[in-house]
Formats: sequence, C-alpha cells, structure tokens
Amino acid sequence: MKKLLINGIAALCFMGLSSSVWANDFGSPEEAKAMLERAITAMQADEASALAAFNEGAEGFKDRDLYVFCGGPDGMFTAHGANQALLSVSLKDLQDKAGKALGEEIYATAQEGEIAEVDYMWPRPGEEEPTEKVTYVTKVGDQVCAVGYYKQ
Repeated sequence: MKKLLINGIAALCFMGLSSSVWANDFGSPEEAKAMLERAITAMQADEASALAAFNEGAEGFKDRDLYVFCGGPDGMFTAHGANQALLSVSLKDLQDKAGKALGEEIYATAQEGEIAEVDYMWPRPGEEEPTEKVTYVTKVGDQVCAVGYYKQ
C-alpha cells in the first residue's frame, strides 16, 4: 500500500500535476497578507465585532490553514480562528515546538500601521508535526493581530 501511494505521488509529480493539486490545500503568502489587511480594516471599524468574527472564522477570516489570531495588551489571546481553547492562554508567553519565544517576538515586532514577518515552527491545524510557518503581524490599537501561512 505504501509503495503504491509513493508511486502514485511520483506519477503525479512526473505529470506536473503535484503543484496544482497540493497548492489549493494550503493558503499562500499573498492570501495570508490579504486576510490580515481585511482584519485590520475590520478592527478599525469595530474591534468587538471583528474579534468575534475572527473567533468564528466568519466573513473570510478562516480559509483552509489561514486564520486570524490576536492578543490584547495583557498578552492573552483575544481571538484565534483555529483553536478557541487558546483564548485562555497567553500569546505573549507562547513558544514554538523548537522552544523559540514566538509570542515575545510577535509582540516586539508588531507595529501600528506596518505589517512585519515572524517565522517559527508550528503544526498545521489538525496536525501534530511542526511545519515552518511565517506569520504577518501588526498592531491595531491595543491589539496585536496576525495571520500566518505554512511553508510547503
């Protein structure tokens, strides 16, 4: 069975189909940045409604493995489109699977009116193994918000 699967994947690669088959499964850097730009606009219009929409994954704020997450001035998650359980956790204290203090870096990097990048190792939603992830971060008022994409 394993050999058949490997041969099938190899055949797809040979036929030049693998990039188009797999590309639609995951969000792109451009899609992640566009989602964060929409999140900024939503936050500027109505912060409470925007945070609720991010948590619900509503109105285009969750797409495949792309989602918005935010943290308040106290460092606690205020929104997370992929894992509501994190709302009781400190984003600021979060470390990646390699021990990198990604929460501190996100807070240190986020600036009002700018979109910057932070990279770290994190599992895709529903997976256990960490994958290289690049997250676009910004600050909107007293909230630090972000959308990340996973490198293929």
